[in-house]
Amino acid sequence: MDAHEVNRARAKLALFVADVFASVPRKDQRAKGDCYLRGLMLDGRRKSIQPMAERLPDGNEQNLQQFVNQSTWDPVPVRRRIAERMVPQVGPDAWAIDDVSFPKDGKMSVAVAHQYCGALGKQANCQVAVSVHAVSDTASCPLQWRLFVPEEWADDAVRRRKTGIPQEVGHREKWRLALDTLDELAGWGMVPPAVVADAGYGQNADFRDGLTGRGIAYVVAIRSDVTVHPHDVQPTAPAWSGNGRKPQPRYRDKPSSVSALVAGHGRQAFTEVTWREGSRGPMRSRFLALRVRPAGVRSRRLAQAAATQEGMWDGVLPEVTLLAEWPEDAEAPTDYWLSSLPADTPLNELVRLAKIRWRIEHDYRELKHGLGLDHFEGRTWNGWHHHVTLVTAAHAFLTEQRLAPKADTANSPSTRSSTPSRTC
Repeated sequence: MDAHEVNRARAKLALFVADVFASVPRKDQRAKGDCYLRGLMLDGRRKSIQPMAERLPDGNEQNLQQFVNQSTWDPVPVRRRIAERMVPQVGPDAWAIDDVSFPKDGKMSVAVAHQYCGALGKQANCQVAVSVHAVSDTASCPLQWRLFVPEEWADDAVRRRKTGIPQEVGHREKWRLALDTLDELAGWGMVPPAVVADAGYGQNADFRDGLTGRGIAYVVAIRSDVTVHPHDVQPTAPAWSGNGRKPQPRYRDKPSSVSALVAGHGRQAFTEVTWREGSRGPMRSRFLALRVRPAGVRSRRLAQAAATQEGMWDGVLPEVTLLAEWPEDAEAPTDYWLSSLPADTPLNELVRLAKIRWRIEHDYRELKHGLGLDHFEGRTWNGWHHHVTLVTAAHAFLTEQRLAPKADTANSPSTRSSTPSRTC
């Protein structure tokens, strides 16, 4: 936005800030939040504090630095209110889980480590955050964030103290952070219609089991080497001789990789599906859905643990849908997903949800390139969370203007206890 556009939106932004930052106790802090959001939305190559302050007529670098890096305002109620405003407006078909990386120099930025950096496509020095987004075909918005704390930071007392990492925060795998975030959002009265995620999460049997245990349906990407049994194969047990432990039922045939199973059906088994209108015309490809039972040691142990809580395990692995894509110009299938949606879910709906993660990339482009998500130069835990919350607020405000510039917004249940919490 140029300066003229920002000035035209000042009145709407003031109302937005008054609602979203109602949990921030001091009026001057809310005013700084308004100023920071204008700085993020205003055109400019860098969205770190110094250049933003220089571009803003009321920008004060020292005040903004203190507001973001030293101030003790709690970002969680702010993010909660953003989620409460945005979920009804987006009308999500799913929540998308992903992670995003921020390349960094040095070792003192909070939670920085040499790890895989998606922004660079290689191992590099960076921070990584897990995010959950409400997504539809027409809009999306981040709902909550978790900063990933690498193992090397778990017991590094010096760096933890200097960056202000809370004592109770330690190392947790990204898939656990994603489930933690879903639990927090559920505590706010928000439950996803379904979860979508890339293979970094979908490949993980514990993550899929965690979603199932929470009653959350999913459509998640997997790699081609995931092994499965056809849905109609039954486990059997050898005849018991009467001596020793009684044999347990198990599948006698080796599982197949999803790539081998799908390729065995041949190209003729695939159906053309159009899932949305792209900038260059209809987005279409060829797909096949099969009912399968994911195999592997971890899948078997999770199924057995769940079954033995209710009685004896019969050896049967849970059944899900395998979705595969074989583009017309490809020599073999290219992409695979597992879905826990009902077996009678139409193929075009499965495909639409499998492909809806494109909205995440749309969010990250705007959050990073337009709103300076990765331009933060501070080093502390509080500073990072304040900045991410402010960027999320700027993104939410712009999304609101695109969706319904004149729409009324309900009272804030996160700051007005007499108002019941809203659900998805």
